[in-house]
Amino acid sequence: MTTEEILKKVRELEIKSKKITTHLFTGEYHSAFKGKGMSFREVREYYAGDDVRFIDWNVSARFSHPFTKVFEEERELTVMLLIDTSASNLFGTVTRLKQELITEMAAVLTFSAISNNDKVGVIFFSDTIEKFIPPKKGRQHALYIVRELLTTRGKRKGTNLDEAIRYFSHAVKQRSIAFVLSDFLTTGYDDDLKVIGNKHDVIGIRVYDKMDMQLPEAGLIQVQDAESDTSRWIDSSSATVRYNYHQHFMQQSELSKNYFRKAGAELLHVRTDEDYVKILQQFFIKRN
Repeated sequence: MTTEEILKKVRELEIKSKKITTHLFTGEYHSAFKGKGMSFREVREYYAGDDVRFIDWNVSARFSHPFTKVFEEERELTVMLLIDTSASNLFGTVTRLKQELITEMAAVLTFSAISNNDKVGVIFFSDTIEKFIPPKKGRQHALYIVRELLTTRGKRKGTNLDEAIRYFSHAVKQRSIAFVLSDFLTTGYDDDLKVIGNKHDVIGIRVYDKMDMQLPEAGLIQVQDAESDTSRWIDSSSATVRYNYHQHFMQQSELSKNYFRKAGAELLHVRTDEDYVKILQQFFIKRN
């Protein structure tokens, strides 16, 4: 994309994301994630029904009238997006590529966080760490993230989610909300996922295409692994081949689900032709 095209796309994503955030996620995002605790705000007169545990006895004695302490939630949060840039995400047969869906959801999550005055950072990964954007606040930072979401391409084709999780664990010390956006076509990241699951609020968003799940009945076709570049011919007209293909997808789904469950984390599944806004909104409401 040219610079002009990138800026136009950034603006389009900003407008779309803000519209979704304002009209659909109002309150849901804020309520779904808890702050660091409660902080003292002020002292005011005590009213019937106030919690007696918060009466400020020193102020009450000075004015010969009961006063109570008022607290508010410390809202500032850190949101980290772990974005899979591996070659397998450059695939999509309906509506859009998996990568395009990941980009759009990441933009919406970024603006949701920024509108709540939270910090946002990003780790782009393939089978290595492609780029790290430290968490910051503000619209300009959000626009920078969106530009990087649109232009960052993995220099490597493979996927090493384990390395991305370890990098996140070392780079981000404060407790964070970590969204992992990937097709999760990899294994062996369960132990490190448990480690970050104990400290951070981790949510996986598994993106997949209709054809990841089911082969069309199209006779003899050549299929290629986008990450390893290996290819082979398969007979898609065979019911056994299609069944085994579907079973492999279901086994990977179950494996990812178990990894996240054992880590005390959550996993969402979003297909490229589904309305991700409804899925995210239902997730936020459920957490409330």
